Amino acid sequence: MFLVKGIAAFGKYIDFLGKTFSVPERMRMFMKQYVREMAQLGVDSIPIVLLISFFIGAVICIQIKLNIQSPWMPSFVTGYTTREIMLLEFSSSIMCLILAGKVGSNIASEIGTMRVTQQIDALEIMGVNSASYLVLPKIAGLMTMIPFLVVFSIAAGFGGAYASAYAGIITPDDLTTGMLYDFNQWFVWMSIIKSLFFAFIISSVSAFYGYYVEGGSFDVGKASTNAVVSSSMLILFADIFLTQLLS
Repeated sequence: MFLVKGIAAFGKYIDFLGKTFSVPERMRMFMKQYVREMAQLGVDSIPIVLLISFFIGAVICIQIKLNIQSPWMPSFVTGYTTREIMLLEFSSSIMCLILAGKVGSNIASEIGTMRVTQQIDALEIMGVNSASYLVLPKIAGLMTMIPFLVVFSIAAGFGGAYASAYAGIITPDDLTTGMLYDFNQWFVWMSIIKSLFFAFIISSVSAFYGYYVEGGSFDVGKASTNAVVSSSMLILFADIFLTQLLS
């Protein structure tokens, strides 16, 4: 029974994507919505990305220095490990899990509210492709901004590591040596590529749950919760395959 429901939901999701990815009827209106979504979903997320990344970078550096590094290891191990964790996982996968809670719930509740207040029905009556009109700018806007959020997260994480270094946890020279040791530029691009897939998952899945809400305000809240949970699970599954594929 669960498998049948899952297959039916997947087919409904594919049909939803087919309606979403159509040529916008009015390109000027699409660009206006696109810029609005970049600001709402991307720019407004910068403060929380910087704040969380800064403190996580500091905590990672402190934990590695105090609990993992030993006299038998080179002094730059702390900086090297902090860099690898931020590049390979946190600034792409974990940060997108956090954004799934902020951005995903926002998308699901916004579109869900439009559904229960019959605004989407009004668009359909006027002959507007409501899925493309409402969802496509959100997908495009988040996928456009996510590389910048990843770069900001990496920079803030490194800043947090240096803040802990200047607090006396590790010398800045040792941290810099570790940050530069055996640097692989591909890891940065890998984080950005992974984040693009995660951004698509967050925006499309959240919009899907909001678009097909049935009921009232209680159901909007339930759809928002389901959107966050489903997006997070899909991000984790996708992370496994993308890491294997891109490594």
